[in-house]
Formats: sequence, structure tokens, C-alpha cells
Amino acid sequence: MQWEIVIGLEVHTQLSTNTKIFSGASTAFGAEPNTQADAVSIALPGVLPVLNKGAVERAIKFGLATGARIAQRSVFARKNYFYPDLPKGYQISQFDLPVVGQGALTIQVEPLSGNAKPYEKTVRITRAHLEEDAGKSVHGNSQGVTGIDLNRAGTPLLEIVSEPDMCSAAEAVAYAKALHTLVRWIGICDGNMQEGSFRCDVNVSVRRPGEPLGTRREIKNLNSFKFMQQAIDYEVQWQIDTIENGGKIHQATVLFNPDTGETRAMRSKEDAHDYRYFPDPDLLPLEISTEWIEQVRGTLPELPQAKQVRYVSELGLSAYDASILTASREIADFFEGSVNSLFSQVRSAINLGAASSAEPYAAKLCANWIIGEVSAQLNRDGLDMTQCPISAQQLGGMIMRVIDGTISNSGAKEVFRTMWAEGGEADVIIEAKGLKQVSDSGAIEALVDEIIAANGDKVAEYRSGKDKLFGFFVGLAMKASKGKANPAQLNDILKKKLAG
Repeated sequence: MQWEIVIGLEVHTQLSTNTKIFSGASTAFGAEPNTQADAVSIALPGVLPVLNKGAVERAIKFGLATGARIAQRSVFARKNYFYPDLPKGYQISQFDLPVVGQGALTIQVEPLSGNAKPYEKTVRITRAHLEEDAGKSVHGNSQGVTGIDLNRAGTPLLEIVSEPDMCSAAEAVAYAKALHTLVRWIGICDGNMQEGSFRCDVNVSVRRPGEPLGTRREIKNLNSFKFMQQAIDYEVQWQIDTIENGGKIHQATVLFNPDTGETRAMRSKEDAHDYRYFPDPDLLPLEISTEWIEQVRGTLPELPQAKQVRYVSELGLSAYDASILTASREIADFFEGSVNSLFSQVRSAINLGAASSAEPYAAKLCANWIIGEVSAQLNRDGLDMTQCPISAQQLGGMIMRVIDGTISNSGAKEVFRTMWAEGGEADVIIEAKGLKQVSDSGAIEALVDEIIAANGDKVAEYRSGKDKLFGFFVGLAMKASKGKANPAQLNDILKKKLAG
């Protein structure tokens, strides 16, 4: 390669507290402008900030989930800059002593093009620090002026800063998605990108192999994974073209325009010294005890990566299936509900032999249905997993009827469609629609005998070596049984009868 791409992300995660980080004002989304701007939010003289304990606990949770060091003493600082939507003239943030230190996140990367295979990569996290959000400038109202809405001012954020470990848009998107999954999984953020709960700033630079790091440009406020990929690809090509044409990259903050697919410079990029950080005199250092950390650790759920390992080792699933099933906590919960319901039925079914031998097959069937039919129908209907009209137990009951041979795969799809549209349990639908397979070997043998007797010429051709005619006989038998013949039994009987 002539060029190496270097990418790092700064992700602003809005913490899921009901109130702001330094006051009791609500953080609810969608309120009328400035109705949630209290005395602290608008910086009235003499008001003092009081730290929200829930915001600190959520930061600790994130640090534990990424194997990071939790600082038992951290300090809040004033980051000084002057914007109309920042009433104090400074933002309360953390600088040299953040609450969360170095951690890491392992990601599964799906290359965006070509025939490259998916691969695993670990991205280092430099730090995660607590800070307050600014307000919002609202441009272009009916009077042609800019309005200021301070509802967001003081909303608690955890800014998660990565090392520049990513070298493609695919890796950056995979990291952002994994981070988005994690913060929702552990319950510290709702992840709503449309409402600004999860916003990504992407630092991009290019260099020739072996050269020092290039000058970076920061793409601000990306709230879509699709836009992130487009913005990085454009910015990379723009920087390469600029350098190859004799130009020089200047450090800058840029915005991405999704309508044109281009980035444009907004302002020169500031460095830390431009903000004149100093400790906030209104806030004491934050002290976090070992006992508090352990208390928070006890509230953590099983994490996505641990679930993936367990699904592969205990359930026999592929790494790919395990990664899809842990894409969100809701999908994982649905899968586990389905598979646990199914396992209890498998274990009590005396005709299936040892449960241990049937369970991996049952788990794979569950995974296939959730990754395939369930996900596809959710997408068609514009629903997420929390809105699925079929319960995990209903799906498990239907899959059990495939395993025990009551219905065929095609019959199961009809049961699924009915269940989705009308509700009901699998057994009731099977009975009402007459979908039960014919598993009586005597009945199937009689049907096969009739077909062989009526198609002597084709039987002779098959026995002379034309094996492909087997499908012809299967088709006739399924048609004669109106699709109800048990496929496995039918195939076995046909093979024996046709062999003569």
C-alpha cells in the first residue's frame, strides 16, 4: 500500500440518568426549548454544581466492562471556550485525571468490500471522562435568527477516547458499533443516535508506510454508522489527493454533508492548551472507594464477548452466529429464552434419546430461525426485537415440533407466519391447518409403491444409473401426500424401494 490510514474515535455517550450531571433538572428528550434549563444550566451567579452519583456509577460500569483502570481519585476541570450555547463560558469536564483510565474493546471486523474474511481486532481505549453537554443553537427560524435552547446544557456525558488503532472505515464502524452495543448492554446509555445520545467524532490522518503520523482532521458529530463510513472514505481520499498534488494538511475540525457525501472545514482544530484547562474550584476531587467499585461490579450483566465464548463452547454455535446473537442484549435475551424453552422440551422428550446429543442441534435451529426468519420479518415490518409479536417460548415450542418430526420445515414457516400475524401456540395452529406430517411408515410405503407401479419407465431409467431422477420421485410422493410426508422417512423408503 502507498498509504496507511490512521483513525481514532472520540465518542460522546449520553448517560441514562434522569437528571443532569450537576443539577436536578430533567434530561428527558423532546421538551419545549428552555423548559429544562434550571439555574445551574443557565449559569446564574452564585449557583454551585452538585455531582450526580448515578453518572459516576455509570462511568465505573463502563470502565469495568472494558477492563479499564478506575481512578480512585479524579478531578473535574474547566474547559474554557466561548459559544452562545455555553452560558458559563466554560464546560465542566475532566482533563489530566479522568475517572476511567486505559481499557480495551475487542471487535469483529466485517470488511466493507472485496473478498476479505472477517477478523478480530482489539482497540485500545485511552480514557473515558465525565463532562457536561452544551446547549443547542437552532438556526434559521421564521425570523431568520438563531435561537438558543439550553435544555441539553448540563446533560451528563461520558466521552470515550480511543487510541489511533484503526486503519480503515470498516474498523472504525465495527468499533463504533461494538461500543454502541456495549453501552446499551450495560444500561448506561439508550444509544439513540437520532436524539444525540451517541455521537462520534472521528480523527483521520494518512501517512506513507514508515513515516511519522500525519496531520489529523476531526470529523465532528457523526450520528450514523453509514455516514461514518462515507465520511471516512471521502476524507481519506481527500487527504491523499491533497498531499499527492503538493498540498499540505492543516489540523482542522470538519463537518460531513450527507447530501453531497463530502467533508468541509468548519474551524481550525484546537489543542488542549487553547482551552486553558484548570481544576474547577467549585467541585472537590472525586473519590471512589474500592467498596463502591466492587458494588458496581456486582450489577454488571454477562458481557457480549463472554456470551459469545459461551455460545460457541457450550452450545456449539459458530463464532459468526454467536456474534449476531449478541448484537444487542434484546436479541441475546430472546435467543436464550427460546433455547431454554426448547431444551426443557427436548429433555422431557423420551423419543429423542440423550438430551446432550440433541441440544446442539436444537440450539443451532434456534439460532437459524432468529438470525433468518425472525430478523427478516422484523426488518420488513420496521420493528426491533422488543416489538416482536412472537414470544421466545412460542418460537421454542414451534421449533420443537420440527425436531420431533410433527411438522416439516415448510410447515414450520406456515406456522411462523400465522403465529406472527394472528398469535397462538404452535400445536393449535398445526392442528387447525392440518400441517402434521405423515410419519406412518406403512402409509408412506403404500404411497411409494403406487408411484413406482405407475412410473415403470422412470424406475428403469433410475436403476440404469440416472440418479438425478430421485428428485422426480420425491416430488411425486410429496405431491401425492399434499406435502405432509416426513421427508427423512420418505427418502429412506424411496431409496430402498427404487434399489429393487
